[in-house]
Amino acid sequence: MGSSGDAAVEESDGHLGQQLTVAATGPSCDDGGMPEPRTIVFVAYEGMQLVELAGPMDVFGFANALAGQQLYRLVTASPQGRSIKVDGALTLGIEHSLQDLAASEEGIDTLVVVGGWVSGPVSAEVVRELPALARKSRRVTSVCAGALLLASAGLLDGYRATTHWWNTDLMARSYPRVTVEPDRIYVHDRNRWTSAGVAAGIDLALALVEDDHGREKAQEIARSFVVFTRRSGGQAQFSAQMRAQPARTPAIRAVQQWLPDHLGDDLAVSALAQRAGMSERHFARAFRDETGSTPAAFVEDLRIEAARRLLESTELTITAIARAVGYRHGETLHRVFTRRLSTTPERYRQHFATAS
Repeated sequence: MGSSGDAAVEESDGHLGQQLTVAATGPSCDDGGMPEPRTIVFVAYEGMQLVELAGPMDVFGFANALAGQQLYRLVTASPQGRSIKVDGALTLGIEHSLQDLAASEEGIDTLVVVGGWVSGPVSAEVVRELPALARKSRRVTSVCAGALLLASAGLLDGYRATTHWWNTDLMARSYPRVTVEPDRIYVHDRNRWTSAGVAAGIDLALALVEDDHGREKAQEIARSFVVFTRRSGGQAQFSAQMRAQPARTPAIRAVQQWLPDHLGDDLAVSALAQRAGMSERHFARAFRDETGSTPAAFVEDLRIEAARRLLESTELTITAIARAVGYRHGETLHRVFTRRLSTTPERYRQHFATAS
C-alpha cells in the first residue's frame, strides 16, 4: 500500500533522494518556516496483515489532511523492494527495499515494523536490516508480532514491550532480556513503542501523533475514525468479561452479564448464588468450572477494570472511585491495586489519566 500524490518519495540511483532527509531529532524548518515532514517508514513483508499496515498509515495520512500540509511522509519498504501478496489475493506495490534504506545516509523519523506471520526466511531478511534502520531512526516502533522481529534483532533488549496476547509468552521465553508486559494496548519505553495486535496499531499511531503534535490533534483524528479518543497504553488487551469464558449454564451466564452494572451491590458468593437460584456451594463450583475463574476473582477483575477507567477519564477522588466500584474505603482499592497491578491508584492515574 504505497503512498501517492505529494506523499511519494523520489529515488535517485537506487537510493533515497533528498526528500527523505529528516533530522534525527525531528523535523527542521525550511526557509519559509514550514517544518519538514516527518518520514515514517513502514516495514512490510510477505505474511504481514494488511490492517496492521493500513490502520497506522491512515492515521498519519489523516493527520496530513486535517493539517492541510504534509506533517508525515509515508514510505513503504520490503526485502529487496518486492511487492507483497496479502491473503493470497491482493498485491501491494512497495516503494523501496530495506537494503537500500539501510545503506542510505538519510535519516528516518519513525520506523514501524508491522505484524503478521513472522517465521521463515522472509523474516530473517527483515531482521538483518533492522539494526541499521533503527540506528538512523528517532523512534522504533512495532505493531503486533512486529515486536518479535525487533526482539530477534536485539532492538528490545533492556526495554519494556508488548505484542499480541497470542505471542506474549513466546516473546518472554525466547527473548529473556525483553521485559514483556502482556496485558497492555501499547508500551512506550524511551524511543521504543510497541503495540498489541490488529486495532491496537491505530492506538499506537494516535499516541505517536499526540507525542508529535499534541492531544487535541490526536483526539480530532480519533473522532473522525470513530474510535476511542485515546485508549491509554496501560489498558488491558482484554476486558474482564472477555478474559473469562461465558458460562454454559444460563443462570450463571445471566449473573456474569448483570455484574458489570451492579458493582456497588452486595456481590458476596451467597448473594450471587441466590440470584442464580442455586446453592452457594453448587454455584461457586459451577462458576469456576464454566468460566475458569472463581466468583470473587471475577468480581475483583470487574472492579479493578472499572476503577482503571475512572482513574483514566475522571478527576474523582480515590475514595469516590472506590465507592463507585463497590469498595467501602479508598484503602481497600489501594491494597487491591498494589496486589494485582504492582502500583497504586495515584501512580496509575499519573501515568494514564486522559482527563483535562
